[in-house]
Amino acid sequence: MNTASKVESVLVHLVLIGAVIFALYPVLWVVALALSGTPSPEPSALPIPAQPTLEHFEAVTGASRTTPDGDTIWLFGRQLLNSLIVASATAAVGVLIAIPAAYALARFEFAGKQAGIRSLLATQMFPAVASAIPLYLVLDAVGLLNSRTGLVLCYASTSVPFAIFQLRAAFESIPIDLEEAAMVDGATQFQAFVRVVLPVARPAIAVTTLFAFMSAYNEFILAATFLDDEAMFTLPVMLQRFIGEYDAQWEKFAAGAIIVSIPVMALFYYVQRHLVAGLASGSVKG
Repeated sequence: MNTASKVESVLVHLVLIGAVIFALYPVLWVVALALSGTPSPEPSALPIPAQPTLEHFEAVTGASRTTPDGDTIWLFGRQLLNSLIVASATAAVGVLIAIPAAYALARFEFAGKQAGIRSLLATQMFPAVASAIPLYLVLDAVGLLNSRTGLVLCYASTSVPFAIFQLRAAFESIPIDLEEAAMVDGATQFQAFVRVVLPVARPAIAVTTLFAFMSAYNEFILAATFLDDEAMFTLPVMLQRFIGEYDAQWEKFAAGAIIVSIPVMALFYYVQRHLVAGLASGSVKG
């Protein structure tokens, strides 16, 4: 390796190290704040916890409540379960509905196709808060306020259009020759779809499922609007309770934020091999 190549390699590594430090610095501050045992840690350049302790993590995870029947509910465990159930159900419902719809849009021509695509696109232009009041009235009318089912229905209604667009592009990128070859060998259209298209589109499906899960897992506005029972809260609503109108328990908030991020990080780690392939298949046709 000549001198110019060595200098270039050193510069590239320095830039990458700087980017990593820039990205991790706020995270390190959150960790230091969560581990700090002092009420108001002194600001400093290095995120080092003062009087390290785990009491804030214990306070977040150990919250409980006694019911009128005398039973004790582990609130954090219930709230974690709520978030996982709602996010998993939202991802499953959204992707299961989106797969056949996206395949139909990618492979078939039918009346109203372009109008349907434009309508789906229009739904993505409005923020979730714009639909909060109508959704509240609908859920109240059908008796699904303060329930996981109501949240899943609301979240799925926004995740389905996104999933359709993502998977439609992925299906369009799969050569139709593969399906035609399978049908020449005796497979039906449905068999070719199940045995040929779905395995090839697996990375895109995994990424779409991950995005749908994260959107539901991190959503706050609708959950805070539709839920009023502490035992039914999702984790983002639970975290908001540490930030009051007149005071803020930042140490507990930081500890809770770290705990809340663990399931998402674990899921990212599990599907990381699909991320690049899935994003590429959903963005390029050919």
